[in-house]
Amino acid sequence: MREQAFPAIHIDLARQGLVLRDASMARGYAVSTAANGPGERLGSGCTPRGHHRIRLKIGAGCPAGAVFRGRRWTGEIYAPELAAAQPGRDWILTRILWLTGTEPGLNRGGAVDSLRRFIYIHGCAPTEPMGLPCSHGCIRMRDADLLELFDAVSVGTPVEIR
Repeated sequence: MREQAFPAIHIDLARQGLVLRDASMARGYAVSTAANGPGERLGSGCTPRGHHRIRLKIGAGCPAGAVFRGRRWTGEIYAPELAAAQPGRDWILTRILWLTGTEPGLNRGGAVDSLRRFIYIHGCAPTEPMGLPCSHGCIRMRDADLLELFDAVSVGTPVEIR
């Protein structure tokens, strides 16, 4: 049995919810995980299960709506006009919490490595639904919720996806 570290993030794929727990409280948020459901394989477009931790926090100091490409801020801020010019784009906005798996053979190493799959908790366009699985594998959140979460966690924070 794993000793509980605080804070910790728990993501429930069936409920499309994320809970941030620390020693004194729990906060819940709606999320959107993979349209392809749960799965660990490279190229599957699925959200990986199991124990992870935050490997990197990206975007501190960027404005809400900051557009990221290749984990770097493009200098753009999301706007409907920008979205109209790039229909179908999977927008990665505001902040990125890049996850790494901790379970060899399940979500770490080889063709199931969450870090190599670029699995993030990230912001998304305000038009994207929460509470429904619609992502390409990552965990999407509303910008305001992600900003709160980003400030409450650190590199190494455990993340359980079930």
